[in-house]
Amino acid sequence: MNRTEEHSTDRVMYYFRKEKWVLLVVTATGIIYNIGMAAGPWFEGQLVQCLCDIIAKKCRPSYMCRLAAAYVLTILFVQFMRYFKRLYVRRFANNISKNMKMTLYRNLLHQKNSEQEKAGSMMAKIISDADACVEGMRKFTTEIFDTGVVMAAYLAMLLHYDWRLTLLSMLFPPIAYCLAEKLKGVVTKNTAQSRESSARLNEATLERITNAVTYRICGQETNQNAVYEQYLADYEVKAIRAGIWENAMQPIYQVISMMGTVMIIWFGGQNVFGTGWSVWNVAAFTTFFSCYHKLAVKSSKAAKLFNAVQKARVSWTRIRPWLKPVSEEAKTAFLSPAALSVKNVSFAWPGQKPLFSGVTFHAEPGEIIGITGKIACGKSTFGKLFTGELAYEGQISFGTSEFSGKGNRYEACVGYLGHRPELFDDSILENICMGNPGDIRAVLKAVCMDQEVDALPEGANTVIGSRGVRLSGGQQARIALARILYHQKPLMILDDPFSAVDMETEKLIFSSLRLRAKDSIILLISHRLSLFPLMDQVLWMENGTVTVSDHRKLMGQNESYRQLYEAQNVSEKVQEIPEKFRKPSKKEDHGHAFE
Repeated sequence: MNRTEEHSTDRVMYYFRKEKWVLLVVTATGIIYNIGMAAGPWFEGQLVQCLCDIIAKKCRPSYMCRLAAAYVLTILFVQFMRYFKRLYVRRFANNISKNMKMTLYRNLLHQKNSEQEKAGSMMAKIISDADACVEGMRKFTTEIFDTGVVMAAYLAMLLHYDWRLTLLSMLFPPIAYCLAEKLKGVVTKNTAQSRESSARLNEATLERITNAVTYRICGQETNQNAVYEQYLADYEVKAIRAGIWENAMQPIYQVISMMGTVMIIWFGGQNVFGTGWSVWNVAAFTTFFSCYHKLAVKSSKAAKLFNAVQKARVSWTRIRPWLKPVSEEAKTAFLSPAALSVKNVSFAWPGQKPLFSGVTFHAEPGEIIGITGKIACGKSTFGKLFTGELAYEGQISFGTSEFSGKGNRYEACVGYLGHRPELFDDSILENICMGNPGDIRAVLKAVCMDQEVDALPEGANTVIGSRGVRLSGGQQARIALARILYHQKPLMILDDPFSAVDMETEKLIFSSLRLRAKDSIILLISHRLSLFPLMDQVLWMENGTVTVSDHRKLMGQNESYRQLYEAQNVSEKVQEIPEKFRKPSKKEDHGHAFE
């Protein structure tokens, strides 16, 4: 097995190999448990024989008590093994579900053509298919022992007692298998219809919640309720129909498998009376009958397993494209510092004229690119192009790899800070670390928040409330920026990070960015231009066009930029850039700002 196969998340064996140690425990306990199950019929036969001997006064009751005690101890040990097997099978299924869904969620976030299918419907189908795959893999892992191993043990015992009667009585279980095979198409069809109906109901539910106020105001609430009831009724019918086909056939499989008992009673009775193919006592007859009964029950479960595996196979075919792994070359390219190349990039909302077009520029690691323009010119939208959320025309490359395209891991190289900080109801520490252990002191100092955090009653462990409601706007923005610096990436998109801080603090944070991000490219989106003389490049967005230049040239050549800069009461004269605000030279060996 090569390394590519080992990390192929779109192959079933990848998930089995990933859980090999869990499966090793399942295998050991499963073999012990299921071979031990074959001891049950033997003990049952011996107990019946012992009872007959006691009645005939051929043995003492104390022997039966010892035999019963041994039976109980054996069953307890076997059930103990069963407990551990089931525990680790469930752990196996949970781990697969987690790994599979993490891959699906990551790839779904980067789906560029989500408008082709409604989000609710897509999510319902894909997650439902993933659950079906996990369930099929769990049942396969369980039944390979609970059905395969134990059936082999039962069959060995049957052949030992009378191979002719075994072959005769075993004609019926294969009939149950064939029936299950014939009906699997019907089961699959009804299950698919139920799943599609569930997806439509989910989408209708989401739509009703989203537009509830509009329907009420327009007097359409009653009509929409009637439509929703139709979706609900359709789902109820299809779900029941799918459940009937999947579950009601189980007793039929079992009845067919048990028809061999007629042969056992007739020919087995002859064996007991000494006129059959073998010479049996009561213990042998009881053991044989019990073994066959248990084998027949297991065979019906095997038929049910075929249906589960078939459904899992269909679901796997549908979700496999969403599980495609990212090439090692792409991962390496995205994780390392590299140049950013943007060529002729355009974006338009569906049915509207381009918001901007023809954007072309090149940036090297260590550069900070300022992006600005008038309100609603597309600044924030341009920043989101680098997160994989929006489809665009043109080409964006990071190093030697194409940055666009389904399946690329944008999160591997992009750190994104929106203009609305996304904070959650937890401590400052957890909002920055996001579960990754480490010291946040350096990044707090980089965003000028260290002293303010120290002044809080519980310091970095202070809970900030939902969306950071217990902090000021400036503190919220700086905590979000500290998170980006803590999880530093080769490309960072910062959307208006300084809007709620004073200019002196803004300069201090900017100097920290220069030093901490000396190997990263920063796209800094802002409506405040006080720092734009310090930018390595400036993108000015106006009326659908983007001018790429620097501050000095724009002040002399672009009237709109100059007026906006002067309107913010910033001196027109470009001052000499202090050393700490410069892009570090490649020959220089700067450390982090606050190490």
